[in-house]
Amino acid sequence: MRIFISGPSGVGKSTIIQEILKRHPDILLSISYTTRPPRPGERDGKEYFFVACETFETMVKADRFLEWALVHGQRYGTPLDWVSSMEDQGHHILFDIDVQGVRQAKAKGSQGCFIMLLPPTLEELARRLAGRGTEDPQALATRLENAKKEMRAWSMYDYLVVNDRLEKAIAAVEIILDAYSYSKEEAVGRLKWLSRIG
Repeated sequence: MRIFISGPSGVGKSTIIQEILKRHPDILLSISYTTRPPRPGERDGKEYFFVACETFETMVKADRFLEWALVHGQRYGTPLDWVSSMEDQGHHILFDIDVQGVRQAKAKGSQGCFIMLLPPTLEELARRLAGRGTEDPQALATRLENAKKEMRAWSMYDYLVVNDRLEKAIAAVEIILDAYSYSKEEAVGRLKWLSRIG
């Protein structure tokens, strides 16, 4: 099962994802390739696969990414071979992914459970972002505009989860994943013999 989770900055996406991973050891967080240098404590193959720009470009030309993007001058991409290898070992893969990445994954025909996390209101999102105390008013306004752009893509997703209370939102994601595991799409992927009986 491929699980795609998106949400605007400040919605609590990282916290929810970390809790899902903690509670479900059969779910792995997708590891991306990146051209940026490792930060202190980061290990190749753990947080990211670190590669040179030339290597990344060669992989793009060879169509080896499920999706990729240029972010703050560095490239990031989800490797198809790693995803397939982990799935062959029986793991579910969770993608912490933005709207652009979801568009690319869907364009490549990727099947999966697509979830968008939303704030209860725009005002609450603004309050959460302001509460961080990390942005000046202009940067905060930019983040809110970017959040609105992301949330306008809600119709691309199968499920919308409002994070008004953290534990409730985590429970909602778990219910969705449980239900999705019984969907026709997921069952046919597991039960190969179904397609052979006509």
